[in-house]
Amino acid sequence: MKMYCSNNFRIGCKIIFEKEPCLIESSEFVNPGKGQAFVRVKIRKLLTQQLIDKTFKSTDYLEIADVKEYVLSYLYNDGYFWYFINNNSFEELSVEKKIIGVNKKWLLAQDTCTITLWNNEPIAVMPNNFVNIKVISVEKSLKGNTVNVRNTKLATLITGAIVKVPLFIQTGSLIKIDTRSGQYISRVK
Repeated sequence: MKMYCSNNFRIGCKIIFEKEPCLIESSEFVNPGKGQAFVRVKIRKLLTQQLIDKTFKSTDYLEIADVKEYVLSYLYNDGYFWYFINNNSFEELSVEKKIIGVNKKWLLAQDTCTITLWNNEPIAVMPNNFVNIKVISVEKSLKGNTVNVRNTKLATLITGAIVKVPLFIQTGSLIKIDTRSGQYISRVK
């Protein structure tokens, strides 16, 4: 079992904390004039996305997490599992519906995404930050209704997601979406 000394904590290190894999998001080594040196870190739990502020003594050790990230292509789903393929080795990976979570509305066939594995088990699926998705229906809007405070309408995308779009977007349009916020970015020509 490999260990990290708290003096070696760096941003991006993956550790086991409270029996869960975590990512160190910030680390500050403090050496006060009196007393023992310590390390102040912000840790993100990879399973729950909870952010924790924690202070460790300079003599503390934590286990290195066996966390790996792979960029895989999304193939299809059967309602219970989502299937991905490694384009280099052609190995398939299936991921449960509960792990996909809300990200399922941003997954399109043949798109790549980042899959995080802990002890060779999937724990998270992150789609690309921006995706181009086709609009299959839009809310009706009155022509010339630009004076109204609401200059957007709701659009349903091919994946089932519903987003706010400008009034000029029509059924069949291809639009760019920021998957982190779920917001419309632009129309794709």
